[in-house]
Amino acid sequence: MARVRLEPRQDTPAILTVLAPVAAGVLALLICALPLAWAGAPTWDAYALIFEGSLGSRFALTETLTRAAPLMLTGLAAAVAFRAKLWNIGGEGQLYVGALAAVAVGTGALSAPPAVLIPTVALAGALAGALLMLGPTLLKVRLGVDEVVTTLLLNFIVLLFVQMMLEGPMKDPMGLGWPQSMPIVDEAAWPTLVERTRLHAGLLVALAAAVVCWVLIDRTVLGFEVRAVGANPTAAGFAGMPVGWTMVRVGLLSGALAGLAGVGEVAGLKGYLTQDLSPGYGYGGIVVAMLAQLHPLGVIAGALFVAAVFVGADFMGRELGVTSYIADLIVATALLTMLLSGLATRYRLRWAGA
Repeated sequence: MARVRLEPRQDTPAILTVLAPVAAGVLALLICALPLAWAGAPTWDAYALIFEGSLGSRFALTETLTRAAPLMLTGLAAAVAFRAKLWNIGGEGQLYVGALAAVAVGTGALSAPPAVLIPTVALAGALAGALLMLGPTLLKVRLGVDEVVTTLLLNFIVLLFVQMMLEGPMKDPMGLGWPQSMPIVDEAAWPTLVERTRLHAGLLVALAAAVVCWVLIDRTVLGFEVRAVGANPTAAGFAGMPVGWTMVRVGLLSGALAGLAGVGEVAGLKGYLTQDLSPGYGYGGIVVAMLAQLHPLGVIAGALFVAAVFVGADFMGRELGVTSYIADLIVATALLTMLLSGLATRYRLRWAGA
């Protein structure tokens, strides 16, 4: 009697690696057509409106790119950490602490021209995110503490700390209603890329970060160590690689990338810090990283897909009177189908006799 078994692939064809995420996205859209139909929405019209709302005009395209920028950075933060089996779930907290540091420096504490103040604010945010990730990384390396728990719980601690600061020493006395920080000074604000839109230089920062991370992971000694530690830390240690120090460097880089996402949101988009600065970019970055199969350049495509779904679903919801939460369903389904497609890239089906 014949039976089916999974056999690891020795070499995954490049075309399969490229097509797997595309197939996952298409399958997710097909699956989500069912709840759209149950909601009473014409399925093809709904998807056409999602496309129109995310890519169909100059305004729609810039809104998608604006939302994709922080997702790229948080996606990179998750991707580089996960490559070393360092499970950073704290991108949301690192984003907020990066934004908090940017506000602390960029609201008048330092007087300097834009050429000095803009990189200083970015560095402050990146450093804050890196330091927040340093603690969980050291706890994992030195004591074996589960970083999933520590990074996740730090998200809530940071959010409460931000709330305390916005209702206390960092509150804008001129703000009305919802607590917010003092505004970023003009010299610290990131420039706008397209006039009369919200698209700012944070997109260029995110794209540059993706290229740098790709070179770092695929073309440097540190990248080789990261891949080796992620594949088998015990074997990497026997080979003489500094497993703990590699983890620490990866943790610092991951936190810095998430912190930069927060800087972009306050210095490039809003101009000030609020409690609802992020609609979940830190958690969305994990989805982006998984859709990208942890490849830094793939993070760009993953972030664009997730951003387009959310921006387009908002537009579709307004036009058809359907809840925009369909975007969450599409993204979640895409993650599940991506996991299945990832299984197909690593294994093949084999028929074996009894």
